[in-house]
Amino acid sequence: MNTIGQPISIRRADDEDIDWLLDMYSSLDFSPEPSLPLTDARARFRQIEGYPDYRVYVAECDGERVGTFALIIIDGLAHGGRPHAIVEDVVVAPGRRRRGVGQAMMRFAMEGCAEAGCYKLALSSHLKREKAHRFYEMLGFERHGYSFMIEF
Repeated sequence: MNTIGQPISIRRADDEDIDWLLDMYSSLDFSPEPSLPLTDARARFRQIEGYPDYRVYVAECDGERVGTFALIIIDGLAHGGRPHAIVEDVVVAPGRRRRGVGQAMMRFAMEGCAEAGCYKLALSSHLKREKAHRFYEMLGFERHGYSFMIEF
């Protein structure tokens, strides 16, 4: 439920969501990147759907799409062969933030990871997103190590 008492449901994204997903990604608050053309996005979505444990999800409330995230579960040889997971591309629709949507999405991801036997669920968050950091910590995520990247 969100803060106004309406249930939040989470489902796998489908082709009908691609336009909306592109709009959501463009609403993120860091440096703007060019949007993927719709035809390319449809092809990329089909490719993602072909991976065994990589899914894009959509949160809905009262028939309206209100958030999205991607969850990737990765098999491994370390940690007793238990898989690990990464959550990416977390976005709550503007106007729907601070109403429980993000919490519902992260709880869904955490439950899926627990069911899959993952030893951890990891995410990265830009240094300047301090409100997001507090949100993740409130859910039980801990700051662990450093995140490194190289842009191409």
